[in-house]
Amino acid sequence: MNSEQATALVKSVLTSIVPDADYASMTPETDFRQVLELDSLDFLGFVEQLSEQAGCRLDEDDYERLTTLDSSTELLVQRTASGD
Repeated sequence: MNSEQATALVKSVLTSIVPDADYASMTPETDFRQVLELDSLDFLGFVEQLSEQAGCRLDEDDYERLTTLDSSTELLVQRTASGD
């Protein structure tokens, strides 16, 4: 998966959880958990859907990297390239 595909996937999964998510007001470094007011159950749903749709495992140790579009994209690109 390349960066463009990974970013699109992150946005798609976030939109499925927060349908009115406004990406225009966020930078790639914005903590979307705070901006979109994701509670712990929403975030867990995000992680599970992202993992399933990307076809890679995402563990609790990865959660701190799943807070911005940039860091989430980077993690997905790494995981899908390495086959983890």
